[in-house]
Amino acid sequence: MTLNTQKAEFIRSAAGPKDFPRDPLPQIAFAGRSNVGKSSVINRLLNRKNFARVGSAPGKTTHINYFRIDEKLYLVDLPGYGYAKVSRQEKERWAGLIQSWFDDLSLMSLGILIVDARHKPTVDDQGMADYFKSTGRPWAVVANKLDKLKKSELEPNLTLIRETLELDEGVKLIPFSAEKGTGREELLRLILDHLEGAL
Repeated sequence: MTLNTQKAEFIRSAAGPKDFPRDPLPQIAFAGRSNVGKSSVINRLLNRKNFARVGSAPGKTTHINYFRIDEKLYLVDLPGYGYAKVSRQEKERWAGLIQSWFDDLSLMSLGILIVDARHKPTVDDQGMADYFKSTGRPWAVVANKLDKLKKSELEPNLTLIRETLELDEGVKLIPFSAEKGTGREELLRLILDHLEGAL
């Protein structure tokens, strides 16, 4: 199977369950902390510069954004989490929105959790990993900002990420650089392999 990543369109911003698309297209969910470069990863995956909006400040994505790719799947951009300057009320709204999305087990086909390759995953990252695990659906971890690591730091950092998130052997951990494009082909192949298996 091939995927024309240039054939991509923004569909909607969902503020609640009534807005979630429920057609048969697979939904590939992307989650990550507000400053982890989630939009940049999506843009690099699609080879589109400003497709998923890159916020000037973290915490800008407050809805669940849906992008339809080549009429074959949805990329689902979940709200970023863990940004300190957002009010408690807003954090609770985000949490409720994400909870309602994960509670509907008919939605997610494949999950992608984006973490920072330079650091130990945060408590919030661990909480999001637990969301993905709870669905029983396939998921993977993308360790972004690889270009900011020394070569000698890569393996120890990946080991720390795998241990902190308690990843099963079957969960892929993909070293990634939205800046350089490293890991793009592996992530795209993972999505395509999942699509082929889902058909």
